[in-house]
Amino acid sequence: MKKITLVLVFLFSLLLHAQNTYLHCGKVIDTKSGKVDTNKTIIVSGNKIIAIENGFIELKTDKDRVIDLKSKTVMPGLIDMHVHLEGESNPKSYLEQYTLNASDIAFNATVFAKETLYSGFTTVRDLGGSGVNIALRNAINAGKVEGPRVFTAGKSLATTGGHADPTNGNNKEFIGDPGPKEGVVNNVADAKKAVRQRYKNGADWIKITATGGVLSVAKSGSNPQFTVEEIKAICDTAKDYGMQVAAHAHGDEGMQRAILGGVKTIEHGTYMSDATMELMKKNEVYLVPTITAGKEVEEKAKIIGFYPDIIVPKALAVGPKIQGTFGKAYKKGVGIAFGTDAGVFKHGDNGKEFGFMVEAGMPAIEALQSATITNAKLLGMENEIGQLKVGFIADIVATNDNPMESIRTMEAVVFVMKEGKVYKN
Repeated sequence: MKKITLVLVFLFSLLLHAQNTYLHCGKVIDTKSGKVDTNKTIIVSGNKIIAIENGFIELKTDKDRVIDLKSKTVMPGLIDMHVHLEGESNPKSYLEQYTLNASDIAFNATVFAKETLYSGFTTVRDLGGSGVNIALRNAINAGKVEGPRVFTAGKSLATTGGHADPTNGNNKEFIGDPGPKEGVVNNVADAKKAVRQRYKNGADWIKITATGGVLSVAKSGSNPQFTVEEIKAICDTAKDYGMQVAAHAHGDEGMQRAILGGVKTIEHGTYMSDATMELMKKNEVYLVPTITAGKEVEEKAKIIGFYPDIIVPKALAVGPKIQGTFGKAYKKGVGIAFGTDAGVFKHGDNGKEFGFMVEAGMPAIEALQSATITNAKLLGMENEIGQLKVGFIADIVATNDNPMESIRTMEAVVFVMKEGKVYKN
């Protein structure tokens, strides 16, 4: 007993004399209340916030340090619920599927992860890649790579020929017959096996492509591609393994099937009807808008040769509609979870989404709340991230201007701390 007491005293002594960081903050956004406070000191020890004091507190010991953010607006680290860290759209993207090895993808992903973190996004949900995204998450967690905290779906689930079938557009010699191991599902048994394979691979979430998509080498961008029974099997199995399901969906019928099947988020939601919005509210399903991606694909589709020909009409049709659908869904009271689809556009430009959300009618504070407290709740981390609060993880970012007055300041985050470590100042 005496030995245990001595150990506890020693550990407490170490904590007491550890270097603390004092952030002198001119403005602080309280994401819970929606208010902006002024002249606060946030004290960080290790990876946690241990105190938030009024005024600018002086250092307690010469080991402590102060960071001057008196002219900045400070807020919790941002959370993007829809990114693809393995790649970034460019005119060679479709050829790169055949020229890049997994090691090439991995090295590229480390660059994209760093750009994402430095733009103020300390947590992301990666919704589909080759599986390198799982290794990337592990490398970030181990401190080997700079990047945001990652929740990943690994490889997305598709139907044969559907959006996210990895062999779409291939020469017949290379099409083969991918199945659950590769993330292709064609019946209830496949659905269960595919989820279990993702769990085995180390995924945190499951992502399905409930409808056609814009950037897949296939004709339709909106047709339903799973049955309700298949989606229900996916969601029920995911629940058994402690996971939730996100559904890529542009077409309305596919969205309704996904909601009835038990998904938690609808990604994009382009052709969502009023009835589907009501169904989402009833079932507490959130919309992840990805407005930035919609605008990007529309713009790039006008550049000859940027996308394969089969993609261009889909991009021109879907791209312009996403922002309007978001605005309508928000006004209807559908839950909104901030997400951008970064990778369809340049990583690090995630902050543009805030401006597009405000432009469509969402108040700036609610846009920020969707990227903090809402997303933290969806990730099961509402007691750890998404707020500047004593006991929470020290994910803290700052901008030059107050986003309540100038939302575009979110495109230029100037200070980034993740888990108590400063990455950008």
